[in-house]
Amino acid sequence: MAIKTFNLPDPGEGLVEAEIVEWKVAPGDTVKVNDMVLEIETAKSLVELPIPWAGTVKDLLVEVGQTIDVGTPIISIDDGLGGDDTPAAAPSVPGEKAAPAEGASEAILVGYGAKAGATARRARKTSGAGMPSGSSAPAVAPAAAAAAPVAVVSAPVPAADGAGTGDAGSRPKAKPPVRKLAKDLGIDLAAVTPTGPDGVITRDDVNAHVSGSTAPQADSAVSEAPGGAAYRVPFGSGKREERIPIKGVRKMTAQAMVGSAFTAPHVTEWITLDVTKTMELVDRLKGTREFKDVKVTPLLVLARALVIAIRRNPGMNATWDDAAQEIVQKNYVNLGIAAATPRGLIVPNIKDAHALTMLELAEAIGQLTATAREGRTQPAEMSGGTITITNVGVFGVDSGTPIINPGESAIVCFGAIRKQPWVVTGADGTDEIAIRHVTQLAVSFDHRLIDGELGSRFLSDLAAILEDPAQALVWG
Repeated sequence: MAIKTFNLPDPGEGLVEAEIVEWKVAPGDTVKVNDMVLEIETAKSLVELPIPWAGTVKDLLVEVGQTIDVGTPIISIDDGLGGDDTPAAAPSVPGEKAAPAEGASEAILVGYGAKAGATARRARKTSGAGMPSGSSAPAVAPAAAAAAPVAVVSAPVPAADGAGTGDAGSRPKAKPPVRKLAKDLGIDLAAVTPTGPDGVITRDDVNAHVSGSTAPQADSAVSEAPGGAAYRVPFGSGKREERIPIKGVRKMTAQAMVGSAFTAPHVTEWITLDVTKTMELVDRLKGTREFKDVKVTPLLVLARALVIAIRRNPGMNATWDDAAQEIVQKNYVNLGIAAATPRGLIVPNIKDAHALTMLELAEAIGQLTATAREGRTQPAEMSGGTITITNVGVFGVDSGTPIINPGESAIVCFGAIRKQPWVVTGADGTDEIAIRHVTQLAVSFDHRLIDGELGSRFLSDLAAILEDPAQALVWG
């Protein structure tokens, strides 16, 4: 027989380690080429790893909760053929070719998501609590990429088999993040009353069990979800102080934000504006046939306005190359949308947003937020951004002074839209007080390459379009 060892592949983006989140196989399981055998968490995303060979699982070489370096052996496979032990050449990311072992055919590692039932899941042991080490963080983060979040709500990551179960009938139904939470809190899922569809145990069920019955062990007052989000016992119980490891997305975000704050001299400007006509446009678009299957929000109008404002003020879409002592002008827009996820803040971006119609932009924003909500945003989707929008308005916040996403030179902050008294000038030139939809926009920019005039003209153009979207017909 030939025993092949698969090493942790390089996820790219300069990432050098990952945390083991869930094994989808156990020793003795039979696997096929491209079956997903393991879920890992890098500092930027959750990733399922496919196996490049067919055979039988011999050993799982790392445990759930471990943080390991790229190149570490993680699983061994008996391919049923004769030969020596052969380690797998780790592809840079899932989806690239794995170097085939001698005597084995070349395997193409396909995209993410194994077919349901492709591999058997190993039943998890319910052990004592204890926090895993490692997690994640970019200008996204278990809070990630730079600025404030968009309307994305935390949701558990779906398991590959949909229900998160493996041994039918012999194991409580729960998705991987919920199993991890229960394990870290020292809770036996069999003792938890499920309230989810088809008897699936939810995160709320586990938290309710903790608060309503068995208290967690003293060393497990805080546990971590796969992305680093802390789940605590009720306030005032358990330990008086808790220590949560800085890891994963949170760690990377902290590094990126400190680097940005102390490298780029930030300037922030604000403008308060009447967006009543934007709100009317949003209502009209919702009623049209073309937009009936997409989500239409003021954020969509702002995204389109930003692209137009960039065309008029291209210097906003450039970066400072300190090493080369050059300003890099980017004649395309990869629009970042800061998104709050279970793992924290991340900033995926819409590639070539400047080339999209408004409908295509709406579809792209919808896909971006859905992927982020599921915790499936990949590193490539968070790299290469040129300018970012952070929507703090979804939290009822009026404005802020966001830190520029590293690698970019400007970030736009979109505040809450409120009905307020506003002075309106009538056709006859007289002023009157009316109730209007009012919001604030702010833009932070790198003052090394964007001076006050350019930043002000850009912000003024954004405001002009939101105050009267018809202006886009003139400029667009």
